[in-house]
Amino acid sequence: MHTVKEAALITGLTEHAVRFYTDKGLVPSVQRNQNNIRMFDEESINWLHGVKCLKQSGMPIEVIKMYVDLCLEGDSTIPQRWAIMMEHKEAALVKLEEAKQHVAHLEQKTALYQAILEQRSPDTTNPGNWDKIQHMHCDVFYSPPVQKA
Repeated sequence: MHTVKEAALITGLTEHAVRFYTDKGLVPSVQRNQNNIRMFDEESINWLHGVKCLKQSGMPIEVIKMYVDLCLEGDSTIPQRWAIMMEHKEAALVKLEEAKQHVAHLEQKTALYQAILEQRSPDTTNPGNWDKIQHMHCDVFYSPPVQKA
């Protein structure tokens, strides 16, 4: 049997995360000793590893709880667990595409900064300079300066 501290070391989680996950009901096999201290057997450690994996993939705690509850119901819930994983996978793929777009944008920005550093381009990245520059980036809308009466 392992203490919270030991379970944290074994799983790579923080002690706070171990307590949080057990309080949320995500580690159904956790036990308590006579002093009401959480104690973790190998099954509990396995649950913590599984929860950590799902959480790191971006799955919300509420969905992890639903998944844990389905696991406890047994093999008859495999179709529902599969559906949860498929839905989560689709959401992760959407986030991956968004991340790829962010990286492409950052590639453009870093190339622009490199050109600025090499003095091949004026600094068009500073909004304070935009009214002095007639150049436009594809990702920034420049509104015309407002004339004061």
